[in-house]
Amino acid sequence: MNSRRNFLKQISGAALAVGAAPSWFSWAPPGNQNGAIDIPGEDGMIVRSSRFVDLETPVEYFNTWLTPVPHFFVRNHMHEPSELNAENYSLTIGGEVEKPLSLSLTDLSKLESHSVVNTLECAGNGRSLQRPQVPGVQWGKGAVSTARFSGPRLRDLLQRAGAKPTGKHVMFRGLDEVPGKVPPFIRSIPIEKALDSDTLIATHMNGATLTKHHGFPARALVPGWIGAASCKWLTEIKILENEFVGNFMSPGYRFPNQPVKPGDVVKPEDTHPLTGLNVKSVISGPLDGARVKAGKVAVHGAAWAGEADIVKVEVSTDGGANWKTASLGHDQSRYAWRLWSYEWKAKAGDYAILSRATDSQGRIQPSTAAWNPSGYLYNAIDQVKVHVA
Repeated sequence: MNSRRNFLKQISGAALAVGAAPSWFSWAPPGNQNGAIDIPGEDGMIVRSSRFVDLETPVEYFNTWLTPVPHFFVRNHMHEPSELNAENYSLTIGGEVEKPLSLSLTDLSKLESHSVVNTLECAGNGRSLQRPQVPGVQWGKGAVSTARFSGPRLRDLLQRAGAKPTGKHVMFRGLDEVPGKVPPFIRSIPIEKALDSDTLIATHMNGATLTKHHGFPARALVPGWIGAASCKWLTEIKILENEFVGNFMSPGYRFPNQPVKPGDVVKPEDTHPLTGLNVKSVISGPLDGARVKAGKVAVHGAAWAGEADIVKVEVSTDGGANWKTASLGHDQSRYAWRLWSYEWKAKAGDYAILSRATDSQGRIQPSTAAWNPSGYLYNAIDQVKVHVA
């Protein structure tokens, strides 16, 4: 755990870096919406949107248990804050509490720090693979990454404020800059998840101060749940008697109560809020369309399941006719993905390689993802096609 002095040094350095950074529009080449490019602090990422900065991680970067910050995907719903001053930062806690609080970064640094390794995934990851296609950021497979987040427990802050028994939901609001008449990005989580010992107000990521893209000075970290629950640039926490009413709670980030036919319209009252992630695996090598030599070929990737554990990953090299069990990596933590690998003795020809994961709740990655109008929680069995020479 960092000392208070080191913490404040890192914060000051991060604040200077934020102030010195060029605007996003000077980083992104005009018209480049899907190509991999290098921008300051985000190496080789795929640009899915330059308006609000949405950056996807290429799947070949899924080769380390902890994702380096420059390779960690970025999801924004609004413009990032143009000014972030560590010295003037405050986090307020109000609503159904006995003692409303206002905390500075120095105050947060004095609280006991806790660390959680979490695989953060955008609910829309894989949206571009849904058929029929749906609107929204057309993520491929890389709106997901894993990091060690550190900071005080949200529970400790709520207890300090004296949460009342009437409080049933906890609302997060960030410092996003809202354009025009767009509704602000505000979401809430049930009080039970807020009081979980692993739910954090994170100030650090992989041992360093949060960067601007990832929520500096502080963000919520709601492990095992969709990324939208982990609000960035956190400035207000409010305990509510009921679920927050707003665009990003309804109709946004909701899932049909019952299976729907592809292309059907679903009414908001027939949906429920998204919470935990599905069971899922992705092949990070060989890449789709690769040409490899006959002989031993390493098939590898990552698998995750939100609040559940990955217990098995299987690989098929014959389009799903037969399945073999892959080896799971040694690194393991609740809420974090497992890296996996399989040694394939390949002969010349064209192949479809598939991967599917099973979790501790008995969920098995399906052959077809549940279609929904927003393209959320896509988790169909992954597939790449390769040519063996």
